[in-house]
Amino acid sequence: MSRIYIFSPSSAVPERSVIHRGAKRLRDLGHEVELDTAAFARKMRFAGDDEVRLAAIHRAAESGADVALITRGGYGLTRILAQVRYKQVAKAIRRGLKFVGHSDFTAFQAAVLAETGDVTWQGPALGEDFGGEGEPDDIMQACFEDLVLGQGEGTGWQLPRKEARERAFEAQGVLWGGNLAMLAALVGTPWAPKVKGGILFLEDVGEHPYRVERMLTQLLYAGVLQQQKAILLGQFTNYRLAPHDRGYTLQTVVDWLRTQVKAPVFTGLPFGHVPTKVVLPVGAKVEMAVEGRDAFVVWGHRH
Repeated sequence: MSRIYIFSPSSAVPERSVIHRGAKRLRDLGHEVELDTAAFARKMRFAGDDEVRLAAIHRAAESGADVALITRGGYGLTRILAQVRYKQVAKAIRRGLKFVGHSDFTAFQAAVLAETGDVTWQGPALGEDFGGEGEPDDIMQACFEDLVLGQGEGTGWQLPRKEARERAFEAQGVLWGGNLAMLAALVGTPWAPKVKGGILFLEDVGEHPYRVERMLTQLLYAGVLQQQKAILLGQFTNYRLAPHDRGYTLQTVVDWLRTQVKAPVFTGLPFGHVPTKVVLPVGAKVEMAVEGRDAFVVWGHRH
């Protein structure tokens, strides 16, 4: 049985029932679940004031749990990055704690990588992924279970037909990334990871393609994209095109990006603000391979 510690480092939880339902599902899977004492705190839009959310992060680090899982994303972590006790977080990770989340949690994960070099995990949030009225996504749940049990060693997906490669692609490097808006917001700060020869994955939600392009441009002009061996684009969802776009779409942005960098840009990664998401180790050394339409990212032991 694994211990899972649930905490709220970003936005306030809008419905307690969602969190309780998600916690029950994890318990039904055989896990011991503990809710942080401030999991339901609220201060304006935040899950408590800055001090409350910082304390929640540090309690998670000292919880002795196997996994520290966020209730939800939203906003709030960028404003407290300077006060996080990174040595305390690093000690917890090296003892075996896995910090898991996505969306706004990208800011914390990027800062941990920049400050300590330790690995955290992009993956589900309790409310969004386990607390819905419908059953959790099978792939998401299986990937999370593999992580909790220490069995996850990689992920794979199929590229769109037009991206099929006649010649195989292989690369090794540090896997990193997450929410594009969070990473773009960290450019120029001490908490922007400096990863050379890495494999960068990106996703976002509610951002029109022109805003996605603008944030990619920021990473490009900051010299981040040029230093990667590959760029993986996950799911970009919940945006609305406008009549004056006149054919300008997300594919337009992808096509433009490919003219700006030498590294290959692959799409279709099953990750983002979507039900079907894999878990990905931020800061881990991985091997990537593409054969035809089949793409693989592998970490840990290989058999």
